[in-house]
Amino acid sequence: MSRKLEKHKTSERSINKKYRKEIWNPFVGALKRYELIEAGDKIAVCISGGKDSMLLAKLMQILQKYSQIPFENIFLLMDPGYKEENRKKIESNAKLLNIPLTIFETNIFDVAYKSKNSPCYLCARMRRGHLYSKAKELGCNKIALGHHLNDVVETVLIAMFYGSQIQGMMPRIKSTNYEGMELIRPMYAILEKDIIAWKNYNKLDFIQCACHFTQANEACDDGDGSKRLEIKELIKQMKKTNPNIEINIFNALHKANVDTLVGYRLKGRQHSFLENFE
Repeated sequence: MSRKLEKHKTSERSINKKYRKEIWNPFVGALKRYELIEAGDKIAVCISGGKDSMLLAKLMQILQKYSQIPFENIFLLMDPGYKEENRKKIESNAKLLNIPLTIFETNIFDVAYKSKNSPCYLCARMRRGHLYSKAKELGCNKIALGHHLNDVVETVLIAMFYGSQIQGMMPRIKSTNYEGMELIRPMYAILEKDIIAWKNYNKLDFIQCACHFTQANEACDDGDGSKRLEIKELIKQMKKTNPNIEINIFNALHKANVDTLVGYRLKGRQHSFLENFE
């Protein structure tokens, strides 16, 4: 009689076998394509408790075990003021998946809740700052976030439809406020549907958004939840006639034809096509 594997073992096996093409391969592909990890890196893998960050933790854990590039992970959970049941659920899932958490607490939810103007935006900014600060305190030079391909695509459309600009979400960013720190997005090329499939296959139950304002909304990470949900629905409708719509938009970000743009901004300076027209 075969021995039943523990949950963290079955979840790892499903990444390496059943979802190798959908999850592991695009994960490793993004690491190589965007040069996200270098020898000697100490990376704070940021845990929110949702499906994306928990899968990111497992991917980084597996990678560290088998990678020829020596690097270190710290699985960092910032408690911005979670309700007790959410905090317990996150810790329980981390234990189930054998993810050793480093936990620190803040009062971000309370501060943002009292803000009259754009509490979601303030919350997102504060969370990012606290993560950078704590990661640097722990000796890390990078923080890793669980944004996936759909986040990238949705951000492009939100910027176009509501911000009047063509703007992407970069796979890696150097911090301007925390010297020597960098943000990386290792799940940049993984589709959200495959993350959900992995979660369901392993019968895992993660928290959604634990925000006080948008409890039932998973799309609140950047303070644009309602717009992001609207864009998700739009893409869902468009996929009925073009199943590759997400991949096409994602690939377009790598093939921008600047020669055809009327204007663009580079390193904070606005440029016009007229500069090189003659």
